[in-house]
Formats: sequence, C-alpha cells, structure tokens
Amino acid sequence: MTDTSSSTGAPGAQSGRRGPGRVVVTGGASGLGAAVAHAVQQAGGTPIVLDLDVSRVPEGIESHRVDVSDSTAVEAAVTAAAEAHDGLDAVVTAAGVDTPAPLDGLSTASWEKIVGVNLFGTVSTVRAALPHLKASHGKVVTVASSLGIKAVGDATAYCASKFGVVGFTRSLAAELKGVVGVTTLIPSGMATRFFDARDEQYKPQDDSRLQDPADVADAVLYVLGMPARSEIRELVVTHPEEDSWP
Repeated sequence: MTDTSSSTGAPGAQSGRRGPGRVVVTGGASGLGAAVAHAVQQAGGTPIVLDLDVSRVPEGIESHRVDVSDSTAVEAAVTAAAEAHDGLDAVVTAAGVDTPAPLDGLSTASWEKIVGVNLFGTVSTVRAALPHLKASHGKVVTVASSLGIKAVGDATAYCASKFGVVGFTRSLAAELKGVVGVTTLIPSGMATRFFDARDEQYKPQDDSRLQDPADVADAVLYVLGMPARSEIRELVVTHPEEDSWP
C-alpha cells in the first residue's frame, strides 16, 4: 500500500505537515468544491469529486455523479472510491444549494432539498468515509457559512442547514478527538455560480466583496496539511469588509 498522505520530499515535511492525499470533495464540479479539487491536485493529492453534474470536471480528476441528498448513493460512491484508492485521507463537504424566500413562499420540497443537500449530504458523506478516515487518521472539513453563525431573513432553510452543519461538526470533533481531525470551515460569499439563479433582490449588491474561491481553497489545503499534533477546529474566511460576520 502506498501512503499518499505525506512525503518526506514535500515542502513543509520537516515541520510535520502532510500532503492532502486521497480527498473526497462533494460539490467538486463548481465553485469552492472545484477550487478545492484543483488545489488538492496541484499539491500532489488525489481529488475524488462527487457532484450531481460532473460535466465540467476537468479531465484527469476522478468524478462520480451523485445527488448528495441521497444517502444510499453517497455511501456507494464513497465506498467505491475508498476501495479503488485503498483508503481515504480526507473529506471536504462543499456541496451546497439555496433558494432564498420567505418561509411561506418556499415549497416544502425546496425547503427539504436545501436541508437534504447541505446538512444530510454532509452527514452522509462523513459517515460513509469515517471507517477509512479512522484508519488513515485523516481529516474532515465541513463547509458551513457565515450564515451558519449569523441568521438573516428569507433564509430559514439555508440558515437551519448551515447552523446544523456547525453543530454537527462541533459534536463530531468532540467525538473523534485524537482519531480524526475535524474542522468547520465558515466562509462568507464567494464569486461563484451560487447566486446565478436567484431573484435579483437576493443577489449580492457588491460583487467586489465576494471572495475568490481559490483563496478559500488555499485555506482548506492548509487545514488538510496540519500535522497530527495540532488541529484547526473552526476557520472563518471572509472578505475584509464582510458584514455577515460577526
């Protein structure tokens, strides 16, 4: 078995930092997920993308067409990836959806879809990968949001799901301390296609305050490289003038 989680010739190896290794990235076909997959690949790791639409995943990056709100499909894809790569070293749960609207203006199906992708998709992916991450003493990075710690109106489903991600990840970190590294990533808005389908009133009014997802992906890569003697439990990454945090 080849250990892809570290290399004595890699930059930073003498300080105990590790390479990213075999990393499952949900939502890895676009936005932050795509940036993370690219960063992992550039760092010498193996990104494994799970996404509903993998048509935009670059050639050379492994991808699986999966609806992350379908826990059975997620388990099958993660298990297949682990078997194909003789284990896993990390999971980054970047898949996320939203449809802003007042509570009485959002259908039950839409509300449940948002929570299903953002929260249950996170849980299903981590649960499926957990035996492999325990074996490799790997990493979990869940992607919450600044709206997972500060609520706004017309976002009940999204805030509920992201507050849930924060609570889930904090509990998981307590549960797995010393076994698997667990980090909650809390980013504010990024310049991605996430806002494209929104009504105009719900689109960012100042695009200059949207972060480059590549910068946030660099932060994820730093977390994945943390040596076993230290953990980053929560990481907030925002534009310098972001007003959704604190």
